[in-house]
Amino acid sequence: MSTENYDPCYPDQPVVHRYLPVWAKLPAFAAKPAFVWANDDDTAAAGAMSYATLTYSQLDAAVERMASGLLGALRRADTVLVLASPGLRLVKLLFACQRAGLTAVPVIPPDPSTSRPGATHAHLVRAVSQTRPRAAIADARYIDAVKKSNAVVAGEPDRLAAMLRSLRWLSVDELEQGGANGAAPVTSFMGCETEDAYLIQYTSGATGAPKPVLITAGAAAHNVRAARRAYELHPGSVVVSWLPQYHDCGLMFLLLTVVAGATCVLASPDAFIRRPRLWLELVTQFKATCTPVPSFALPLVLRRGHSPDGRRWRPLELGSLENLILINEPIYKSCVDEFVAKFRGDGLHAASISPSYGLAENCTFVSTAWRSRRCVDLPSYRKLLPSARLSRMADEDPEIEIAVVDEETGEPVEDGVEGEIWVSSPSNSSGYLGHPSASREVFCARLPGKGAGSSCYVRTGDRGVVRGAERYLYVVGRSADVLALDDDGGQRSVCAHYIETAAFGSAPDRLRGGCIAAFTTSPAPSTSLIIVVAELRKGSGGGDHKDICEGIKRAVWEEEGVRVGWIVLVESGVVPKTTSGKLRRGAARDKLLAGKFPVLFEARYDGAESSVPWAGGEEELEKCRGMDTAYGSASRRLRLQSFL
Repeated sequence: MSTENYDPCYPDQPVVHRYLPVWAKLPAFAAKPAFVWANDDDTAAAGAMSYATLTYSQLDAAVERMASGLLGALRRADTVLVLASPGLRLVKLLFACQRAGLTAVPVIPPDPSTSRPGATHAHLVRAVSQTRPRAAIADARYIDAVKKSNAVVAGEPDRLAAMLRSLRWLSVDELEQGGANGAAPVTSFMGCETEDAYLIQYTSGATGAPKPVLITAGAAAHNVRAARRAYELHPGSVVVSWLPQYHDCGLMFLLLTVVAGATCVLASPDAFIRRPRLWLELVTQFKATCTPVPSFALPLVLRRGHSPDGRRWRPLELGSLENLILINEPIYKSCVDEFVAKFRGDGLHAASISPSYGLAENCTFVSTAWRSRRCVDLPSYRKLLPSARLSRMADEDPEIEIAVVDEETGEPVEDGVEGEIWVSSPSNSSGYLGHPSASREVFCARLPGKGAGSSCYVRTGDRGVVRGAERYLYVVGRSADVLALDDDGGQRSVCAHYIETAAFGSAPDRLRGGCIAAFTTSPAPSTSLIIVVAELRKGSGGGDHKDICEGIKRAVWEEEGVRVGWIVLVESGVVPKTTSGKLRRGAARDKLLAGKFPVLFEARYDGAESSVPWAGGEEELEKCRGMDTAYGSASRRLRLQSFL
């Protein structure tokens, strides 16, 4: 089945939920699987994996039934908190909210009974406070647990529990039967229109507090149609995704599957983290043509994609892949090359690599550098692969405009000059809910010299550069993560991820990849001290931590010409991250300077005591002062303290 669903026989729809009845009524699609859920456990390597399937006709009927039940309890345009567990129920619920004309706020459901609430609890408090939902939807067991909970968040006893208990709760179990809390179902409703708010999704929070992004149903439909065209997806496509279904790329691929009339095989992020090879096994079993993953998935599979107890794995066959979509920049060429070399013997084609760019403020998708399986070699810039081919976009999708501008003036810069990336597209979101000034600043940018009627751009906060005849766009990093450095009397800048990558490369068997944060002592651009906080791998042994610190310092200097003044080795799992796995460097700085990291060992170089406030007590500081050891000369001193 290779017919594109933008063929005149299958006309596009203004909003995504309207594709479902189109497919459900076609004989070739009614019994076709729309979504498959893969249940994995620790014995899956022995062939014990199980699956649940949802066809297009089943999905359409379930969405109609659940939408009817929702409107029996709520009114069109109400905001609802979606806390259902990952799986096919969540898929049905997200489409049902759109068909009912509700504004969904999908949030990862935290454990309401835990005595140690974490980031997911704090995010739920944020979502309830900012979006003011009329109701919350969850599994019946979760609702029971909430009503019995007494959670504590950020030192505020019972705040989350009280907020949740005050909400009207709707059971997914009852909605699947067509009702909610005994309310009579509604039999006639119109669903979301293009200008209706359909979704509130939060930014990652990598460089600040997560912000609620308001997305219309029309913008979401445009975004997934643009992605469908860019990746050449069609009803014969098979997608494998283990990304979180609550926001960004994981949610977008649910919509993209339906718009393309394709099939999507889903698994939970926890299943992938527990057993990374699961991802490639699903690609093999279902002959997947497309799979989106964050760039950190590649080294994770290379490091942990083997049997821990010597059992034979099932052989892989990856030749069906046409798009291995890489998200979450930066995307390092060396990492991709290593992955391709490792799995080339299993059929993986280098031409399937699809480095891509996206952000919540543009629904999700912005661009990809992928062209087709005929194009093998992508160029690189400063070790990175490109995330867009602007020459192609200008011809094939003129509605999406990408500009690289001077961050201070907003003037477009010449190709080859780094600047801030701006994006103008019908996929642009409507703004940040409850943040009018921030919305004006981010969503209403215009190029200088253009009139009031000119296109508005989204200021992404990402640094990029356009290079080459094909005008490849390279996303260099977040502007907020650029570190200013003194360089022989002048100044230069370097993105934090370059320092982190060099640090990890100094001891990959001892340090956790993607769990190293580099930052300065001050969040403002300055010449303050460069700090590296690195997680040690579990079970890496005691060893000589001084040698690890020396190796980090040496590698960062040799590869990036940067002098690190403070290196801190910490326990596994303590460096702050977002729910999508991005480092929160600002939060790491605050945590370090507040003395809240479980430090195993640290080293300070070159008079760090005059530049960095000591986070511990006076007794610890005096102990540290008593451990000075000179290396080479009096001007280069190494201060060490072990907390083992």
